[in-house]
Amino acid sequence: MEQKCTIGSGNGSCHYKEGALPACAPLALAYVPMQSSAAPAYDTEDALKRGTLFPGLDLPFMNMVNTREIEGPLAEVMALCFVSHELQLYLDTHPSDTEAFDTLRQMRTLTAEAKRRYTARYGPLSPQDLAESDHFDWLEDPWPWSIQD
Repeated sequence: MEQKCTIGSGNGSCHYKEGALPACAPLALAYVPMQSSAAPAYDTEDALKRGTLFPGLDLPFMNMVNTREIEGPLAEVMALCFVSHELQLYLDTHPSDTEAFDTLRQMRTLTAEAKRRYTARYGPLSPQDLAESDHFDWLEDPWPWSIQD
């Protein structure tokens, strides 16, 4: 007789660092618990430094944490791009999370504004930014990592 299985608890009783496993998972089959929600979340700078937007996924290798501050003209753009990408990955598995989708749209707007400010001052970050240029200035100095403010 085949036993019926139910996946996960579905009641939201898991802590944000935990996920639901199937009630009767098959033996010798790898299974990764599903992240239950987008909350809590790090701010953009901490997310980039920690390597994840979500504290529940923050599992430092050998308990080592990056404490180096990320600074410079690119820091804001990098942090916003990173958070946007993290939210997009989260929404791949949680498409009905409207709050996360609203946050993603806000992050995309902030990212576009930050990129526009950066490229106006320092030049293009990628060939796609050349749409705003009046000449091909992709290979002109200084390179973004060479800029000292």
